[in-house]
Amino acid sequence: MIASLSRHALLRIAPFALFMLLLALRGFAADGAWGFDERWLYGASTVSVAALLIAWRREYGELYRPLWPDAREFALALGAGVAVLLLWINLDEPWMRLGGATAGFRPVDAQGQLIWPLVALRWAGAALVVPVMEELFWRSFLMRWIDSPRFELVPPQRVTLRAIALSTFVFMLAHTLWLAAIAAGLVYAWLYVRTGKLWVAVIAHAVTNTLLGAWVIATGNWGYW
Repeated sequence: MIASLSRHALLRIAPFALFMLLLALRGFAADGAWGFDERWLYGASTVSVAALLIAWRREYGELYRPLWPDAREFALALGAGVAVLLLWINLDEPWMRLGGATAGFRPVDAQGQLIWPLVALRWAGAALVVPVMEELFWRSFLMRWIDSPRFELVPPQRVTLRAIALSTFVFMLAHTLWLAAIAAGLVYAWLYVRTGKLWVAVIAHAVTNTLLGAWVIATGNWGYW
């Protein structure tokens, strides 16, 4: 299967796969089982994924050679990002979750005080790296690849409803809050299809994650991290 994927596909899959691998390793290293604080692995994932995205930036035509969002599209991205945030923190009833509530990422010490370097790494990763990585994978690659293996030739405005639905379903499976994830996936997909510019979806995703980080730090609802 992997051998049949194009270079365009692999360059969009690799950062996401690396991030998920390091996320899984953090689970295996929980509670200091490997002799170090596993929370720092999030920093390693942020830095390593960012390095890949920077190294391959010229390969991402939809980002490296974009038409930057105009003022109206930028405002649309901001509004959509805020809307997704409100949905994310409110669509959290037990039946709206896949599995039980999680402890999340807790950047606090034994006395409950914030460890600001961990906070900064987690927040920066979520706000700056994850939106680019995920939009390249979920929307730019997977959503269009469902329609055609030569996905890079599929204009986002021509993506089918089937591709939007299936890619959003897979996106949902990667998140605990399944209903919120469906809403977020559909909003980000709609932005990409509506404007034809991946940066609009990236900006909206970044707004959501930035504000979510501020809300989590202010309220201590670490399960959302």
